[in-house]
Amino acid sequence: MPLWLELVIRIGGVLVAFLVLPLLVGQAEHKVMAHMQGRLGPMYAGGFHGWAQLVADGVKFVQKEDVTPRAADRPVFRLAPAVALVPYLLALLVIPLGPNDLVGQPLDVGLFFVLAVVGVGVLAVLMSAWASANKYSLLGGVRGAAQLLGYELPLVLAAASVAMAAGTLSLSGIVEAWQPWWLIWQAPAMVVFFLAGLAEIRRPPFDMPVADSELVFGYMTEYTGLRFAFLLLAEYVGIVVIAALTTVLFLGGWQGPFADAQLGWLWTLLKIAAVSFVIIWLRVSYPRLREDQLQRLCWLILVPTALAQLVLTAAVRLAL
Repeated sequence: MPLWLELVIRIGGVLVAFLVLPLLVGQAEHKVMAHMQGRLGPMYAGGFHGWAQLVADGVKFVQKEDVTPRAADRPVFRLAPAVALVPYLLALLVIPLGPNDLVGQPLDVGLFFVLAVVGVGVLAVLMSAWASANKYSLLGGVRGAAQLLGYELPLVLAAASVAMAAGTLSLSGIVEAWQPWWLIWQAPAMVVFFLAGLAEIRRPPFDMPVADSELVFGYMTEYTGLRFAFLLLAEYVGIVVIAALTTVLFLGGWQGPFADAQLGWLWTLLKIAAVSFVIIWLRVSYPRLREDQLQRLCWLILVPTALAQLVLTAAVRLAL
């Protein structure tokens, strides 16, 4: 197969995943929340259980007027939604779906690359907050910056633990080195990574930057139409990325109970779906953390736990 054709196929597959998986997660969130909270929700769009409601919402966003505040910094205001989306697209390029290089672009330093690009998301929050010329947006942006910068540390430390255990920064290499007993050995790192990942994508109960009960909708307050839809889409793509990273780093990726490597991609997708369900479940189950509670969880619980796990991993590696 020519190199250019292989490149087109790989990038095309990543784009399809980038566009389809977040929509599936969004639809699942609507229905899972409805069942958990004992409410029907929209049931008519598309017929069967309102399966096309998300499509209808997309059409609604397209039809809405795109309004830019008069006092806003227009170029920055309009660019922020794209800055929120692009890092997750780049992250999906290097996350492996299965064995035998079933990945958009295999990198020997894939973990380093993913952590670097996901951290760019704080720029989108600050850009949209500052450029909106709105005090509620600015408060949401300041909260978001403090949250993202704080939770970046436990996220990186937890990922470093599993990378040290595998002896590689390659995401495919980590999956190949993974053993079932790591579910116990690396469990604290997995919990830290998962919670820090939720805070990175500003999902409940870590949604202080949007806090609709006090900040209207935080840094997204002034956005309308497609730009608002893109910011929401970035949240759902973030769910896919965090679920995929948790799967690859801590749950064995494509490794399943059967030795058939051809089904590896299926195991990966099933694990991503399961982790995404847990993310939705937490939104329904836990109230929003206050700012002081959020920072206390980061600095007094997650960071010490991640450091202790890192020391344990180093000790086990030396012993082996």
